[in-house]
Amino acid sequence: MDDAKRLAAALNALVKLPQYGNAKARATARQEPNVDWPATKLLNADFNPDVDGFESFAMRDGSACAWMAGQFRYVAQPRK
Repeated sequence: MDDAKRLAAALNALVKLPQYGNAKARATARQEPNVDWPATKLLNADFNPDVDGFESFAMRDGSACAWMAGQFRYVAQPRK
């Protein structure tokens, strides 16, 4: 879950910047080698940016860096 915490910290620092969006979130996540991209695609299968805000990212250890729309931040979540 340390990978998800590290990614959440990096993304939360960027959320506060003007013009932050999903493209910037993905670019930051691509720099994290432990993001599980096939699982991330499944996690965001029904993703709608107008409703959901930002995508969440699945990690190789089974944890996730999840967007919490109501809190306007990312949080690390343990393996489900």
